[in-house]
Amino acid sequence: MTDSRYLKRTIIKDHITSKFLNETRNLRIYFPPGYNELVSYPVVYCQDGEEFFNFGRIATIANRLILDEGAEPFIIVGVEVDTSVRTAEYAPFGDRFHNYMKCFAEEIIPYVSGKYPVRTNPADIVIAGDSLGGSVSLHIALQYPHLFTRVLSLSGAYYEASQEIIASQQDLSWLNIYMIVGLQENEFQTDTGVYDFVQLNKDTQNLLQSRGAQVHYEEKDGRHLWGFWQKELPEALLYFLKE
Repeated sequence: MTDSRYLKRTIIKDHITSKFLNETRNLRIYFPPGYNELVSYPVVYCQDGEEFFNFGRIATIANRLILDEGAEPFIIVGVEVDTSVRTAEYAPFGDRFHNYMKCFAEEIIPYVSGKYPVRTNPADIVIAGDSLGGSVSLHIALQYPHLFTRVLSLSGAYYEASQEIIASQQDLSWLNIYMIVGLQENEFQTDTGVYDFVQLNKDTQNLLQSRGAQVHYEEKDGRHLWGFWQKELPEALLYFLKE
């Protein structure tokens, strides 16, 4: 049975108008228990923001981690996405990919840090995502290493185009990435084909480590579903946010 304290969540909705995407992008923002706007907080930015809150139950998990598991209180910003253009925005071969990365780093981050008491030191920022959301989080970090050095990747969709970009990097010693993938994700059907996500993640782990990145990598029983990722979120968040 879930402790009622975990369910007392403070979540607001906000939005930003993006010149790069020429549209309004919705945000969901979680504030921790005991939130005080005079205090600065670490922040977790999530791709697929609506799914992280609805299916990942990240706000309930955050309450538990903060109240009972020793996590430093933190803010969560979920960046919502229109699923009809998700691949176009999150995949390197998508026609909205570069503009989405610019929107995220050059519009959303300044907007949030200007309005809410989030820290801007890269050591206090986590950028998180599942599947293509995991890979685009890494790509944003690679493009803006002065902003993001900590990536949480749940079954990242590291297709060939992504691996080529990673392989072109020389020194990734500044990067700290948490990667997990489900062992039953070896034949997963996506909108662009069938992929072995276990092998994609294993190969990406090797690419990152060979370039000096700090990689926490795990393979566990699980499928390419939120049922798997939700169970793994607490440990992944504590990796970065344990006091």
